[in-house]
Amino acid sequence: MQRIEHRACFGGWQNVYEHASATLGCTMRFAIYLPPQAADGPVPVLYWLSGLTCNEQNFITKAGAQRYAAEHGIAIVCPDTSPRGDGVADAEGYDLGKGAGFYVNATQAPWAAHYRMHDYVVVELPALIEANFPVTASRSISGHSMGGHGALVLALRNPGRYRSVSAFSPIVAPSKVPWGERALTAYLGEDRESWKAWDACELVKQASDKLPLLVDQGGDDEFLDGQLRPQLLQAAAVAAGHPLQLRMRPGYDHSYYFIASFIGEHVAHHAAALRSGAAAES
Repeated sequence: MQRIEHRACFGGWQNVYEHASATLGCTMRFAIYLPPQAADGPVPVLYWLSGLTCNEQNFITKAGAQRYAAEHGIAIVCPDTSPRGDGVADAEGYDLGKGAGFYVNATQAPWAAHYRMHDYVVVELPALIEANFPVTASRSISGHSMGGHGALVLALRNPGRYRSVSAFSPIVAPSKVPWGERALTAYLGEDRESWKAWDACELVKQASDKLPLLVDQGGDDEFLDGQLRPQLLQAAAVAAGHPLQLRMRPGYDHSYYFIASFIGEHVAHHAAALRSGAAAES
C-alpha cells in the first residue's frame, strides 16, 4: 500500500492510497479522511460509494463532507467505482465497464475476472482499513446514484455489517431501468431471477434485519423518472414493513450541489448510529 496524496483538512488528513487488490486482481485506489480525533484513538468509519463515471476523487473534492466528519469524529473511506488497469474489461459508453462496476460480483465473461466490487467493498477494503488505520470495526455506508444503489444493496445483503445506511438519488430498482438492465445483463447474464439479489426493491421484501433506510432525492433530478424511480422503493418498503425515510427535495438536481447541500445531515445521521452502536458494544 502506497500513500499518493496527503492533505491537511479541517484539523485532520485527507489521504489517497494505492494498493494491489487480490479480490479484483488489479491495482486500486481509495481515499480516506481521518478526523483530528483519530490522533487520540480509533474512530468509526463511514464508507461512501460514488456513481457512474466517478472515482475516489469526486466525493472528497466536491461534497465538503470532511468538515462534518471532523465535527463528529468519524473517518470517511471512498473506494473507486470499478476495477482499473489495462487488463480490465471495458465497454463503450459511460454506464458499463470502468467507472461503472455497480457494486456487484460479476459472473459472466469477460467481467467475472475482475468485477467483484461487492466483495471488495464489503470484505477486502474494510479489512485493509481496519488493519492499517486508527479506526474501529463500526461501519456505516452511503452513496450517490449507482453508489446509492450500492449502499442500499450492500447493507441489505449483509445484515449486521453496517450500523446505518443512506443514499442520495439511488438507482433503487436496477432490474427495471435502462442503466441497471444494461449492467446486470452484462455482469450477471440474461436470467433476471439472478438480478433480484442486487436490487434494493427486491431485497427489502426479504430483509431479516430492518435497518432503516434514509434516502434524499432531488425533485428536479434529470434522471428521476427514467433511471431512479424512488417510488418503487417506497412501495416495496411499505409492503414489507421496512423503515424508509424518503425525502424529496424540490428544486435539486442530480449533481454534487445537491449532495453538498445535505451531506451534513447524512454524516450526523451516521455518526449518531455509530455512537449508539459503540455504546451498545461497551
